[in-house]
Amino acid sequence: MTQHTQAQKEIAKKIDSDTVIANWKDWRWQLKHSIGDIDTFETLLGIKFKAGEKDELKQTLEKFPLSITPYYLSLIDADDFRNDPIFLQAFPSPKELDIDEDDLEDPLSEDEDSPVEGITHRYPDRVLFHISNTCSMYCRHCTRKRKVGDVDSIPTRDAVSEGLEYIRNTPHVRDVLLSGGDPFMLPDAYLDWILTKLREIPHVEIIRIGTRMPVVLPYRVTDNLVEILKKHHPLWINTHFNHPREVTASSREALRKLADAGIPLGNQTVLLSGVNDCHRIMKRLVQKLVQNRVRPYYLYQCDLSEGLSHFRTPVGKGIEIMEHLIGHTSGFAVPTYVIDAPHGGGKIPVMPSYLISWSTNRVILRNYEGVITSYKEPDSYEPIYCDRKCEDCKLQLKLDDAAEYKSTGIAKLLADYDEVVSLVPEDTERMERRDVE
Repeated sequence: MTQHTQAQKEIAKKIDSDTVIANWKDWRWQLKHSIGDIDTFETLLGIKFKAGEKDELKQTLEKFPLSITPYYLSLIDADDFRNDPIFLQAFPSPKELDIDEDDLEDPLSEDEDSPVEGITHRYPDRVLFHISNTCSMYCRHCTRKRKVGDVDSIPTRDAVSEGLEYIRNTPHVRDVLLSGGDPFMLPDAYLDWILTKLREIPHVEIIRIGTRMPVVLPYRVTDNLVEILKKHHPLWINTHFNHPREVTASSREALRKLADAGIPLGNQTVLLSGVNDCHRIMKRLVQKLVQNRVRPYYLYQCDLSEGLSHFRTPVGKGIEIMEHLIGHTSGFAVPTYVIDAPHGGGKIPVMPSYLISWSTNRVILRNYEGVITSYKEPDSYEPIYCDRKCEDCKLQLKLDDAAEYKSTGIAKLLADYDEVVSLVPEDTERMERRDVE
């Protein structure tokens, strides 16, 4: 069983002197006691802001709200909080009110690509389905700061039903990503209802959920929630760890429950100045993730959302980090570095260049060490001209599952996929009698 840290005990006592420490792992207790004002933050962390600074912070909160779970607060190093990566992600900064001329309220044009309320349909075969606009913690680098926490943006059940109807009537949608806010802020029964309705749509092959709960409120991953999720396979979950210090005993337990339920886990990290813009930090993070059965999926360049300029790094910093990951750690631990293009351009991979030059029959490559080598191209490659007449194509365009019909003899009887229960030789007297009859 996870032991409570001294910081957790002290914070719980300050929140409520009658609190039993066992309540700490109750995710509802955590939400009920989320920190939403500066005075409470100071009291619980045992720090004090100067009067002028405090006034600036309060002005920031008038535009961008504050919400931190006691659990995530307990991870902050109070002795060096101004440089602490947990603090920088969770606590407001007056710099959020500095709006650059290139900043955008909706940098990804999600609202413009929304055919119905709650649905963003940008890519051909998949949609983003906004089913919540609240989070257990409001990340300071959130790309949806315009909506998250806004009571006027809470998706109603009618809006969710309209989104389900759009998916049902759009047969080329095979992949649905549930997002928000955080979908795990919804009650278990309501989330189960949404997943059930999606599973009833024949052309929906994959359901994905984006959540930061394993990072900021791991106790939300209850046994009951896991049992609900298990009913709706194939289901994928992407979470959002940004720093190695966020991988705690409690977060490991949440990830273990999800992975043991057969749910593939991915992670989307945002590159943040002062938080994780260091190749040593990023390498340790991805290694910790794969150790806990989480596949690093994306490393995001910070979006052009309003008030995030102090978090943004040059793209060159991201390339530098990728140079220190590719070849220097396991391939499946290396995320894809992407820029989510402004105005709805979608995710664009930005990676170091390993192709130096090429000619008609040879390409020149370099590896992660700087070794330069050549690869000989085939001399007689004859491409198949595509005239769009697929029925006449020389390639095998049998795209459905292959039929398992090759087994013979005893192996045929042992095969789960074959209904044959006995092997009878041909041309026996018994078979001849059957033919006569």
